[in-house]
Amino acid sequence: MSRNLTTGSPWRVILAFSVPLLIGNVVQQMYHIVDAVVVGRWLGVDALAAVGATGSMLFLLIGFAWGLTSGFAIPTAQAFGAGDHAAVRRSVAAGATLTAITSVALTVVAPFLSRPLLQLLQTPPELLDDATMFAVVSFLGAGATMFFNYLAAIIRAIGDSRTPLIFLTVACVFNVVLVVLMVGPLGWGVGGAALATVVSQALSVVLCLDYIRRRIPVLRMRRSDWRITRADLALHLRLGLPMGFQASIIAIGTLAVQVRLNELGADAVAAYTTASRVDGIAVALLQSLGLAVSMFVAQNYGGGRPDRIRQGVAQATWMAVIGAVALGVVLITSGASLVRLFVGDGSDEVVSLAALMLIINGATYSALGVLFVLRGALQGLGHTLVPTITGIVELFMRAGAAVVLGALLGFAGVAWSNPLAWLGATVILIPAYLRARRELAGMPVARADHITAATTPVPVVGPASGSMVVDAVVTQPVPVVPVARRRRRALVSALRRGRG
Repeated sequence: MSRNLTTGSPWRVILAFSVPLLIGNVVQQMYHIVDAVVVGRWLGVDALAAVGATGSMLFLLIGFAWGLTSGFAIPTAQAFGAGDHAAVRRSVAAGATLTAITSVALTVVAPFLSRPLLQLLQTPPELLDDATMFAVVSFLGAGATMFFNYLAAIIRAIGDSRTPLIFLTVACVFNVVLVVLMVGPLGWGVGGAALATVVSQALSVVLCLDYIRRRIPVLRMRRSDWRITRADLALHLRLGLPMGFQASIIAIGTLAVQVRLNELGADAVAAYTTASRVDGIAVALLQSLGLAVSMFVAQNYGGGRPDRIRQGVAQATWMAVIGAVALGVVLITSGASLVRLFVGDGSDEVVSLAALMLIINGATYSALGVLFVLRGALQGLGHTLVPTITGIVELFMRAGAAVVLGALLGFAGVAWSNPLAWLGATVILIPAYLRARRELAGMPVARADHITAATTPVPVVGPASGSMVVDAVVTQPVPVVPVARRRRRALVSALRRGRG
């Protein structure tokens, strides 16, 4: 659903726009939460730790593929914004082909690498079999995950952000039913938990394909659309690979954390897994605000309203800090109770460690909130270098804390890895945004009668704790000054020349 962010009170507009994004992020988190609760309650702490032991490895491989497929939707959005429906279909064909190739490669190769990689990560022996089973099933179903991400991205690319959210919600409800059935009455263990998620993602793929067939004529493929060229494939790879690598940069940092946790034993792995599930909901709230800021900035930058950008980012920063403090209070005071929902009684050590991690994270959420807002603002302005640098800084801060502080302080040292990564990235983002803000102060403010409508894609990759932003490519109607009309005509001409 389209929304104009160039009018109205900035903080109200940003807050209203962040709500559906929040719902999408929370629904995405529910996949992980349901798995964790069911596995922890039915199968025990060791099984929960086994699932958690696969997290960084799955994120490294599937996260790269996720970023890749999200990038494939950018040319689709550009072609749609330029009004070239033939180029839209050709872009979809190229992206679908590359997604299929990547899915096959991941499905064939990754299952054989699962056990060796888990051993390389020093997974505790008592967790290895269950962890391998969970990873193998997840990798065998990677095609469903990748194609849902890709189909959702191209649906968003033509301006429909609501439908993928509906399908994701349906799949999440279906996942709840399946995971309870497969882990409980059927007794399929952790493999059943992984299979439930795979089947749910496959349902999402079917729903997306049916919706495209019935409701989106511009995406109905013809035989001629599949005559893609090397140039088409190169264009999509040029946009998709950087987004995949950004995800990998973050994942490498989580690998260092995983190794240290594995060395600390099954209770530490289970505690970190459980705390991360609870923490994920809080992160989703702040993450959604950051994505809303990115869209707000992009529209107002295109509309020549630097005054609204400066005002909106300042107000969003205050909202992020206030929200972060409130979330921190909840986790600090109720963390132990929330953790017990996952592991039940008889796991006091796990509860104690997880509650400690939630206290550390909760006390530093303000830095995370500022990180998301400022990173989103810079991405909305079209800056890519600084957000990429902050991802690299997070990698080194997270890995360094896990290795050094983990050796000195044990689990508490590992728990500090995420907050230190947030703080390190924020130290870079603050001066970068202040420079951009000074540049905005020197820009003229466009008159209302000089604003027209266009559509532009805004790729957003800004994970903070190993989690990805759900809407990696979002298109919105962006007001632009008249000179942009010539650019759109040039884009149409370039896309048409690329047909040969």
